[in-house]
Amino acid sequence: MASNDLIRYLPKAELHLHIEGTLEPELMWQLANKHDIVLPYESVEAIRAAYQFEDLQSFLDLYYQGADVLRDEDDFYQLMWAYLLKCKEDNVVHTEMMVDPQTHTHRGVGFEVFMPGFKRAIKQAKKELGISCYLILSFLRHLPEEDALQTLEEAKEYYDDFIAVGLDSSELGNPPSKFENVFARAKSLGFKCVAHAGEEGPPEYVWQALNLLQVERIDHGVRSAEDPVLMRKLVENQIPLTVCPQSNLKLNVVDEMSQHNILKLLDDGLLVTVNADDPSYFGAYINGNFESLDRALDMSDKQLVKLVKNSFFASFLPEDEKEYWLALIDKAFASK
Repeated sequence: MASNDLIRYLPKAELHLHIEGTLEPELMWQLANKHDIVLPYESVEAIRAAYQFEDLQSFLDLYYQGADVLRDEDDFYQLMWAYLLKCKEDNVVHTEMMVDPQTHTHRGVGFEVFMPGFKRAIKQAKKELGISCYLILSFLRHLPEEDALQTLEEAKEYYDDFIAVGLDSSELGNPPSKFENVFARAKSLGFKCVAHAGEEGPPEYVWQALNLLQVERIDHGVRSAEDPVLMRKLVENQIPLTVCPQSNLKLNVVDEMSQHNILKLLDDGLLVTVNADDPSYFGAYINGNFESLDRALDMSDKQLVKLVKNSFFASFLPEDEKEYWLALIDKAFASK
């Protein structure tokens, strides 16, 4: 088994994190009271007890309901700052997190409200915590592509604040091919591209994300193992998979953590990484995900270090910054 001390000690990058999915029940309750919003729960404990899901859609229903308490700039600052303090606790030194603008704009909360709140917390974290942050503008795939194109246009004032565009929400029935035009538009504007694929959807969705959307990373991708040709492509091209073990367990992608294929994917040569996805709802931030893998799969120190290194290899950081952190990981491992 890997050392829990080593899990805590190693610097990490997190590449698959939905900032709206870090809304803890305590903050949800606090903001609901602030805005006189009546929640369908009697207490913080009742909110937490509701975090049991049958599948991705049952989670999303609660996720979008919870986001409704986010109303003003300071709410978004508090949400982001709380997550970045968790990063400091787990020794996450760099994070590339997804923002779902449509979750807010469809409620009448515009970019001019949530972006200043997010940016204030990110600037503070860089100065006080030494954490770097990139934002990914993610489109909700259950909505029409026209809505995504409009969202991309609405974001124009904040283009410099986003490193990439992404694709998330309900996967089944919403293939990547549905969003070919908006991804082409984003790419022409200079954005990097990532997309959720191969979580509940089939390997074909991974192929579409690669071939039609021209993505540089696949978010989730665990069902790629069902297609040997796809697996060869992922290995040969070292296309990163941002895997979220606790999310896969909570959403019944796997029945038991002991069934998770992440370490097999790693040993087969894939560039897989460990991430928390929506940690408040799934009960574990990044170190908790590593610890769950360790308990269930008897992860070795060598596998742990490889996974952590992969998080920097797969990041959008400049090469010199990657090399800096990779050297620190080697040093930390050597001195354990």
